[in-house]
Amino acid sequence: MTMASSPPIAEVLSGLADLHCHSGPSPFAREFDHVEGAKDGGRLQMRAMLVKSHHHNTVMDLLAMKGRLADVRTEVFGGIALNAQVGGINPYAVAMCLRMGGRAVWFPTFSSQRHLDAHPEGTGFPTATVELPSRIVPMRDESGKFLPEVHEVLDLVHENEAIVSGGHGHPEDIRELFTHAQARGIERMVINHPNFVIGADPELCHEFTRMGAFVEHEVGMYDPLGNKKWDPALLLDWIRRIGPEHTVLASDLGQIGRPMPVDAFTRVGQALLDLGLPPADLRRMVRDNPLFLLRVSD
Repeated sequence: MTMASSPPIAEVLSGLADLHCHSGPSPFAREFDHVEGAKDGGRLQMRAMLVKSHHHNTVMDLLAMKGRLADVRTEVFGGIALNAQVGGINPYAVAMCLRMGGRAVWFPTFSSQRHLDAHPEGTGFPTATVELPSRIVPMRDESGKFLPEVHEVLDLVHENEAIVSGGHGHPEDIRELFTHAQARGIERMVINHPNFVIGADPELCHEFTRMGAFVEHEVGMYDPLGNKKWDPALLLDWIRRIGPEHTVLASDLGQIGRPMPVDAFTRVGQALLDLGLPPADLRRMVRDNPLFLLRVSD
């Protein structure tokens, strides 16, 4: 009896959504801008793309590029990362971003203490991303409680049905953040690259998924032609342990000299299929789950 072959990888990935694209403009050198990334996504009929900057509210970029995006099929969304450059945990900046169409709030990334602990000399990131201790954005007061601004931001996320990400936070901070988010009825929570910088193991990620969170892995970290950190077999192990229903695959690409997201999705997606991942599971992680998080219909 002959086993049925998998459909072509382009068919499986068709209509995907990328929740983590580092296109430009940015203070860091970028391989492409938001419009170029969205246009290139047309090779896989990319349905949506979420663009992220460590430094600024990307909704403003997209408004400035509105004319160039008018004829692009891929729908592009922005968000805000709560690093020192936007005033840290700044409800005013979050309110402006979300009320102007932003779909995501990332709690501190390179302004988090966890990021500095993981990259004290800038290893793996441009040196400029590592802030001095005085520029670390705190989430807690002197007594150890979350700052009032954290709760204000979560209220805004709930009001606007946005995504809340734990950023590059310590696992314990992300746990408490998601606990408060769940209590508010927030349905769109994401932990990014748990095995990079953050250091959250599968057991802890299971706890996050029980709160309703999704675990995001970055294909750029598993792409054999993109400065690969790990073998796709490790990614498959994560998927099997956490479950595709709780997993999202995103690119985390855009940095100068690295692949286009479409190419990384294609290579890593094919590798996962070759390792035995069912095509329906891959499609769920690159299309169905991220579209739910972005509030984009088919």
